Amino acid sequence: MSLQTVLLAVGADDADRIEALAQAVRDVAGPAGANVVIAHVFTEEQFTEVTGRMDFDGSADPDEVAARHGNVKELRAAFEGSEIDISVRGSVGDDRGDGVVDLCETVGADMVFVGGRRRSPTGKAVFGSTAQEILLEAPCPVTFVRND
Repeated sequence: MSLQTVLLAVGADDADRIEALAQAVRDVAGPAGANVVIAHVFTEEQFTEVTGRMDFDGSADPDEVAARHGNVKELRAAFEGSEIDISVRGSVGDDRGDGVVDLCETVGADMVFVGGRRRSPTGKAVFGSTAQEILLEAPCPVTFVRND
């Protein structure tokens, strides 16, 4: 399989995983010469709150809003100095897992990276897991980067 596009999904809860995510993606995308798409999916409520805080007008583009999001900006900075081509995609929807899967299909991702933490089976059942949904539904291989 040729690796041309890697999608790196990042959420609001990934602040403590930025370097681990960036390193995992650099280790794979760099040697393969793959492009990296950093993706952030907002809920409608989050998108409204973030665009209001960032003084966007009513027609804010999700890609532009995602590019200005804190965790996305930190990830982009983590790739500075590398030879890896980085782009950013944003999406708005009620289900972040579905949004990431849709972005995988839209950009033609050959692999996706997601972050997460260890959860008990009860925690997954009660609260759900965006990472688990992506693992099960993505149209390509998924690498899970967790906190130690």
